[in-house]
Amino acid sequence: MKYTILNRGDRLSQELTETFHRLAAEGGMTMDQHVPDIVISIGGDGTMLHAFHSHIHLLDKVSFVGVHTGHLGFYADWKATEIAELVKRMTTPDVEMKIVKYPIAEIEIVTKKAGKEVFYALNEFTIRGDDGKTLVAKINVNLEDFEMFRGDGICISTPSGSTAYNKSLQGALLHPSIEALQIAEIASINNRVYRTLGSSMILPKHHICDIFPREDQKLQLSVDHMNIQRDDILSIRSQVSELKVSFARYRPFPFWNRVRAAFIGNEPME
Repeated sequence: MKYTILNRGDRLSQELTETFHRLAAEGGMTMDQHVPDIVISIGGDGTMLHAFHSHIHLLDKVSFVGVHTGHLGFYADWKATEIAELVKRMTTPDVEMKIVKYPIAEIEIVTKKAGKEVFYALNEFTIRGDDGKTLVAKINVNLEDFEMFRGDGICISTPSGSTAYNKSLQGALLHPSIEALQIAEIASINNRVYRTLGSSMILPKHHICDIFPREDQKLQLSVDHMNIQRDDILSIRSQVSELKVSFARYRPFPFWNRVRAAFIGNEPME
C-alpha cells in the first residue's frame, strides 16, 4: 500500500507524522507523494480540506483517512493517541477496509476576463459582497427564475459540509448518503420591497442553481478554505458533481455518531 501524509505543521502533528512513517515502514507500507493509495490527514478539518484540494486530480484513485490533533475533527476517525492502532489495522491483511464515498459540489464560474473556471468543494462554496457590501444577485433553479437576492451572501454546502458554516445559518444537517446540495441565505434583506425565500433549500442531484450577480460587483468567493476576489463574474453554476471523495474506514464511525460527538458530546443520557 502506498500512502502520503499532510499535517497541520504544529509540533504534535509533526511528531505523529514521524511516528506514522516509522510504523508504516515496519509494516511494509510505501511512502509515495505523487500517486498514493491513501492520503493521511493529521491535524484538523482544515488539514483535511487542504489534503482534498491537493489531491483533487486523483479523486478517482485515492482514499482519505483523518487523524485529529485538536478538539474537533469531524472528518477524522482517529485520535492522536491511536496512531499505532491505525497503522496496525492498515497493515494487517485480515482487517477489512471499507470505502465510504461522499458527494461533493461542482462550481462553474464564468467571468469576463478568464472565461470558465471549475472548482470542487468538499464543505461549501460561499459568495458575498466585498467589503461588507450587499450582494445583489438573481437566483435561477433548473434554468427558471427563482428570486432576486439581496443580503450578505449565499452559502452552498455539501451534505458533509452541512455540519459546518451551513449549520450556523440554521440549515439542516444532511446525511452524506443523500446526493444533494443545500442553499442557505446569509442575512437576506426581507421587507415590503425586497423578498427572498428566507430559508435554506435542498437541491437533489441533477438539479442546478445559477447565480447571476449584478454587473461589476466586487465579490468575495470562498471554496472551502480558499478565498477569491473578483469583480468580473457573469454567472456561477452549482450542482452535485459526478466525482465523489472516498474515505477509508478501518472501523465503524457512523455519521450521526460524528454529529453527536461534535455538537452534543458523549455524556450518558439520564
